[in-house]
Parts: sequence; C-alpha cells; structure tokens
Amino acid sequence: MSFIKHEETFEKGFRLIVSTYKERLYWLIRRIVISHDDTDDVLQDTFVKIWQNLPKYRGDAGLYTWLYRIAVNESLGFLKKKKRLILGLSDYGEILAQKLESDVYFNGDEFQLILQKALLNLPDQQRLVFNLKYFEDMKYKDIAKILNKSEGGLKANYHHAVKKIEEYIKTH
Repeated sequence: MSFIKHEETFEKGFRLIVSTYKERLYWLIRRIVISHDDTDDVLQDTFVKIWQNLPKYRGDAGLYTWLYRIAVNESLGFLKKKKRLILGLSDYGEILAQKLESDVYFNGDEFQLILQKALLNLPDQQRLVFNLKYFEDMKYKDIAKILNKSEGGLKANYHHAVKKIEEYIKTH
C-alpha cells in the first residue's frame, strides 16, 4: 500500500515540476539550440532525464538549479552531437543563424534577430553564460552551480560576451 502511495506522490510531484517549469526550460533550451523542433526534442529528453533522476534528487541544490543543470547538459549534448554529424561544415553558428531566419516560430523584430545572430557568433560557454545571466536573470552563484564553474570565470565570460555582442551590433 505504501509503495502505491509513494508512486502517486512521485507522479504528482513530477507533473507539478513539468507544469511549473516547462515554459522556462523551453526558452532556456531554445536559446541554446535555436530551432523550435530541436528544442521540443531536447525538452522531452530533459523531462525524461528529470523523471529518471528525480528519486536521486537530494535537495542540496535548489530545484530550479538542478533542473537547469539537466536542461543545459541535455542541450549541450544535443549540440555536440549535431556538430559531429555535420563535421564537414566549418561554422555551425552560421547554420543556426540560417535556421533562425527561416524559423516560422521566431517572432522577434529585426533587432532581436541581430542580437540572436550576435549570440550565435559567441563561443558556446560565453553564449550560455550570457543567456543565463541576461535572459534568465540568474545570479553568478547559481550559474556557477549549474555549470560547475567559478563565479570569477563566469563574470569574465559574461563581460567578454557583452563586448563581442556590442561590436557585432555596431557592425550590422
């Protein structure tokens, strides 16, 4: 009897996580992988990973930090796999920019398109830090927990990202 009750509580908790965090995780992943269809795939993989690991969650990290870490790792793993599949192409950022321009789900104005292209020109680490800090308004200590990096290094990544984005915007 207690096993069934535990299983029901577990499922309710998971459904609550999905309903509470689905949209935030979608946009986090979308800013990393760019394509709506790819985002849906990565989001689904993220929730599968969350479901599989929920019994192991100990609570020593905040829930959203733990969820974001899983989503970021799934996104980066997806990009790494994509880059390997199209190894012959030199600039994966350019491919993502073209996808963004043709994406029927992208509803931003011209400036937002330029900003997204600027982001795609950044190294992966800088782009990720910028997305978490600027769009998610996360504190460096939380980003450090998600990415398992030092706060000082993250601040430097963000600073360099901002400078590169400013330069890109000035020239486009």
